Amino acid sequence: MDDKLSIRVNVAERYYPLRIDRQEEERIRLAARLINEKVSQYKQRYADKDVQDFLAMAALQYVIKVLELENQHDDSGVVEAVKDLNRKLEEILEKE
Repeated sequence: MDDKLSIRVNVAERYYPLRIDRQEEERIRLAARLINEKVSQYKQRYADKDVQDFLAMAALQYVIKVLELENQHDDSGVVEAVKDLNRKLEEILEKE
């Protein structure tokens, strides 16, 4: 059975038809809502700008956040490696 769903998503006052997996619907609608909220915030602050500017700034802000989260994730591997190295050093020191 085809588990695809056809939806229309509103992003910055434009509607986009999408064909998605059913389990993705909530995440896609949340993403669209977050973008719309960010665009609305920029509209209130900067009345003389274009919607394209607001979309660009929202995209930039969200991608920066994604990159920060990826860096945090990468750091956890380093922390685990240091802990492992520390355990090995303690074992060596206990033997002596």
